[in-house]
Amino acid sequence: MVAAGGGGVSLVGTQEISYGPSGYKGIIKEPRVFGLACFASLGGLLFGYDQGVMAGVLVMSDFAKRFPDVANNASLQGWVVSIMTLGAMIGAFINGPVSDKFSRRWSILYANLVYLVGSVLQFAAVHVAMLFLGRFIFGLAIGMLAMVVPLYLSEVVPPNVRGAMVALQQLSITLGIMVSFWLDYGTQYIGGTGANQSQAAWRIPLALQCIPSIILTLGTFIFPYSPRWLVNQGREEEALRSLLRLRRVPETDPRIMMEMLEIRAAKLLDEETKAETFGDNPHHLRIIVKEYTSLFTVPHLRKRTFISCLLQIIQQFTGINAIIYYAPQFFEQIGLSGNSVNLLATGVVGIVFFFCTIPAVLYIDRWGRRKTLIAGAIGMTIAQLVVATLWAVYKDSFSQHKGAGWAACVFVWVYIGMFAFSIACINWIIPSEIFPPAIRGKAVGVAISTNYLSNFIVAISLPKMLKTIKFGTFYFFLAFCIILGVWTYFCVPETNGIPIEEMDKLFGGNSGARDMQRIHDIRARLGINEISENGFMEKEIESIEKMHIDKVEV
Repeated sequence: MVAAGGGGVSLVGTQEISYGPSGYKGIIKEPRVFGLACFASLGGLLFGYDQGVMAGVLVMSDFAKRFPDVANNASLQGWVVSIMTLGAMIGAFINGPVSDKFSRRWSILYANLVYLVGSVLQFAAVHVAMLFLGRFIFGLAIGMLAMVVPLYLSEVVPPNVRGAMVALQQLSITLGIMVSFWLDYGTQYIGGTGANQSQAAWRIPLALQCIPSIILTLGTFIFPYSPRWLVNQGREEEALRSLLRLRRVPETDPRIMMEMLEIRAAKLLDEETKAETFGDNPHHLRIIVKEYTSLFTVPHLRKRTFISCLLQIIQQFTGINAIIYYAPQFFEQIGLSGNSVNLLATGVVGIVFFFCTIPAVLYIDRWGRRKTLIAGAIGMTIAQLVVATLWAVYKDSFSQHKGAGWAACVFVWVYIGMFAFSIACINWIIPSEIFPPAIRGKAVGVAISTNYLSNFIVAISLPKMLKTIKFGTFYFFLAFCIILGVWTYFCVPETNGIPIEEMDKLFGGNSGARDMQRIHDIRARLGINEISENGFMEKEIESIEKMHIDKVEV
């Protein structure tokens, strides 16, 4: 599941750079950027699709016939599901240097090429080893996309719609889950749902995931480069051309001048911060190691890292991916019979997940982080309590108590809805907000990897838990729902709308204050005058005009 954000500090002063209204009005005003965001967010759809499609595939008759070891071995079944998340954890780590060296744009392309290889191995699998290899390679690509797509979107969309555009990634994940459930529901009938079921029933859903990947692959050839990446490579003229193409305004527009200044100043900020910390010409590996270790050794950073990572762990241990991956088996065990009923029930999971994410995308900045987390925790606690209790009471007699079985289904859907509007979005937003700019990328990377590691542990453990402790599995998840509410109330500060220097006051550090002072010094050295009433910055316009760039159409 995916991250949203795009907040941060403006390097050009207190005046906000705006190309129009925020929210849905801003999206309507920026159709080109919206189309670009939809294209890039296919990376989230690919992850969501896999989460949902494997749930249906695992209960199909022909899949069980061709892979009896997987169907009849809870541990092996857990590995088939969870090895993808293990690959994703590795993919998220390795794509950072790749996207820095080769650009965000081309790293999306490389991730999709890896994705297609993994997908082909999956739907063409004829033995367990081939299936496992395909799942792992597929996972590498998922982790690469999860890391780079939100990063790319945050760097190319206008500031006034940045939050909504990046949050589109999370919405795409839920769309992928919903679509995959209903495709499984339709393809299960190919050849019948019993012993005569065709292998196409499960191979087609796995093969269809190649289509959005191919579309995204082709899209990368028309994607613009990230202006920020171009500036970091010393290609400022190309960066300006890319920015003009994205913003569709004249090159003398003051907002372009302001945004270019922000990007250039951010580069200087990063260079000077590293020079102060490591001296002149430090070894690149030394910088990387030092920045990662500081997340755990510097007190105020350690506190932020603990909050970010624990949020990822709790998110997974409230049981969300357990429900998504194994929903058909769950509904089967509570007494609902027939594949069509199972898939119909889990199809509703996808619908609920998708539509309950929309309010969070629209209103999360109004509700605040803590209140939303606490409300979601209360709702999930109640839902898990009802499901666990119904299973404890009727575990051996659901077939005689259909009402109890359907009540359990309803509260699974309630749990999904409460999860979707709360921790599903916030667990990605908070890490992107609370760290100083110079170290934010690595910190978010650690949080994402923690999420995938926790996902891996839950996925590999759940089949045995359902088989051995049965209804106790849901009391286990219930405990983490309670922990989420209590921990948030006592330990998680409200971060909504707080600028970077205030974040440091919140966590007891002073990196933000130093960064702000350095920003002011950079502005002074660049010779930026106060913005005049008409919004133009004369020195910056003069600086841009000296680039002598070719005229571009916008």
